[in-house]
Amino acid sequence: MKTLIHPTAVIHPHAKLHPTVQVGAYAVIGENVKIDRETTVGPHAVIEGATEIGAGNRIFPGAAIGLETQDLKYRGANSWVKIGDGNRIREYVTINRATNEGEATIIGNNNLLMAYVHVAHNCLIEDEVVIANNVALAGHVHIESKATIGGLTGVHQFVRVGSLAMLGAMSRIDRDVPPFMLVEGNPARVRSLNLVGLQRKGFSSEEISLLKKAFRILYRSDLSFDRSLEELDLLPDCQYLQHLLRFLQVSTSPGYRGLIPGKRH
Repeated sequence: MKTLIHPTAVIHPHAKLHPTVQVGAYAVIGENVKIDRETTVGPHAVIEGATEIGAGNRIFPGAAIGLETQDLKYRGANSWVKIGDGNRIREYVTINRATNEGEATIIGNNNLLMAYVHVAHNCLIEDEVVIANNVALAGHVHIESKATIGGLTGVHQFVRVGSLAMLGAMSRIDRDVPPFMLVEGNPARVRSLNLVGLQRKGFSSEEISLLKKAFRILYRSDLSFDRSLEELDLLPDCQYLQHLLRFLQVSTSPGYRGLIPGKRH
């Protein structure tokens, strides 16, 4: 199986690579790296630090994964990068370790990170997320499953992006983005429901109709925010509506970033 490792690759003897892992020319893999089956590491990629990578990932040339955080508070703690299965990590993506002892930067399963994406310390990216070229995620950003982030977008630290949200290209995201919404601009605003995304993911007409009602209550009525939440709670029971409601409640709790606005003036 040694033919899967290019002879110019530099792999620490204590690194743990499944026999089916492929490593390209001049790649560097450090001592505390563990890579599961059928993952490919492209030429000139660098994987360092305490980094665990699952099965079936494709890591493209020049990616830098598991290097120490750029957080100035970092003092050499033993922190992690943990990556699941089936991800595509394109050219020159950077994924930094977490800041404090025992913490991790986490990427789930079946995500696409396009070229030059930066994932800072302590970020959490769930599953089936698409992040386009040159997006920068600051520290502690949480991206829920199936969200899409357009190219050249910047996301402020501690921001949460909800499931199936769509962020338009070149947006500045400085507060939380509710699930199922289309957000765009600088300053960013909630523009509409992410109808195309919901349809592509197989949402039923009844589920979409309920989310449309929720959107109108939140962003096209004269109700206060608290009153809007009360109205949402009166709509028919739906798992997606309940997820939206919980997200809104958490984002407006003490210690969170608050919500991207969307009311028309």
